[in-house]
Amino acid sequence: MYFCGIKKIKLKPKIVDIFKKIKENMGPLGKYMKEAHGYFAFPKLEGEIHPKMKFRGKEVLTWSLNNYIGLANHPEVRKTDAEAAKEWGLAYPMGARMMSGQTSKHEELEAKLAEFVSKEDAFLLNYGYQGMVSIIDSLVTRNDVIVYDSESHACILDGLRLHMGKRYVFPHNDMENFEKQLQRATKLAEKQNGGILVITEGVFGMTGDLGKIKEMVALKEKYDFRILVDDAHGFGTMGKTGAGTGEFLGVQDGIDVYFATFAKAMAGIGAFVASTEEVTNYLRYNMRSQIFAKSLPMPIVIGSLRRLELLKTEKQLKDQLWVIVNALQKGLRDAGFNLGKTESPVTPVYFSGSVPEGTNITMDLRENYNVFCSIILYPVIPKGQLLLRLIPTAMHTLEDVEYTINAFKAVHKKLINGDYKTEKIADIN
Repeated sequence: MYFCGIKKIKLKPKIVDIFKKIKENMGPLGKYMKEAHGYFAFPKLEGEIHPKMKFRGKEVLTWSLNNYIGLANHPEVRKTDAEAAKEWGLAYPMGARMMSGQTSKHEELEAKLAEFVSKEDAFLLNYGYQGMVSIIDSLVTRNDVIVYDSESHACILDGLRLHMGKRYVFPHNDMENFEKQLQRATKLAEKQNGGILVITEGVFGMTGDLGKIKEMVALKEKYDFRILVDDAHGFGTMGKTGAGTGEFLGVQDGIDVYFATFAKAMAGIGAFVASTEEVTNYLRYNMRSQIFAKSLPMPIVIGSLRRLELLKTEKQLKDQLWVIVNALQKGLRDAGFNLGKTESPVTPVYFSGSVPEGTNITMDLRENYNVFCSIILYPVIPKGQLLLRLIPTAMHTLEDVEYTINAFKAVHKKLINGDYKTEKIADIN
């Protein structure tokens, strides 16, 4: 083939080596692996689960564990876990629940969870992340429409990727825009004979603010939809009894499908979903993540029963959590720090600065003030922002709170003075 006297050569398509592609692009977080691994990412906290643990051989005051009400090392929990492991081992029951992994203890835990969160029935899940992905996949078909909050957790976003139908996103907690998306969803659902599933969170784990569940429930009078709430951080911490954000807001009955994990307040492994008996049974027989996965081992189930009992009976644990939460958040706000709109134990502290400045602040806190907390940087949050997230627990003391506030004052002053200015990510090697 010739064009203007020049022969046009047709190039043969080239196959890209997947491993070469990975080598050239490790991803937005992975590109910092050399500097970050073992310190900012994948750090090792050693010793008993406690506010004071060892990091790189030195004791640090840690604010990064989701052990909200202190059950991780509660003597009754440790005793139950040990006795159950000794009696049952970690193999029983063998197989998936549907085939050969069903026990009366699994059923007992489900019944008690359902009662606690005021639902007809509950279904026990192996893990929270895979559970939420599979709930979404099971509940909707290609004709159904999903409307969801823009700051939904990764497990929700990954569940949305499995949805073969249409989805509409609204800006975080923007109820005016949410209603617009509901209107769009309604038109489409009517056209293709589908339904509408709204998805939000009870407590948003990064920012600590609450989902607008109350306002959403109110809109049920105007629109026809169902609500799925991920309450991982609200279960055990929010509400009069600890039954979650729906209880706290007085709209638990308006939540159609309630989900929570044991990884936070319960300090364990596993999760559950609760709804009507009919919907829960539908999920039992359709959630691929459970149908094709081994049943939770007996010691974990028995340990979860004990944790749930303590959550319900030792209410002073949740009360003590909120003593620490209120002291920490009030002290930080009084000191001029921006905590955003948190209404939960999750305590984000916002700064302005670059990624290198953020790593230097974190190192200074850990190395010179012995304060360990998680840092969130771009691309997880917008450029120019830094977020240090504190997770208070019932095990922290008011002395821990005071010390941490003073440490934050000190590093903030250094940030303003430009002491952390640099072009490079801090190298910990």
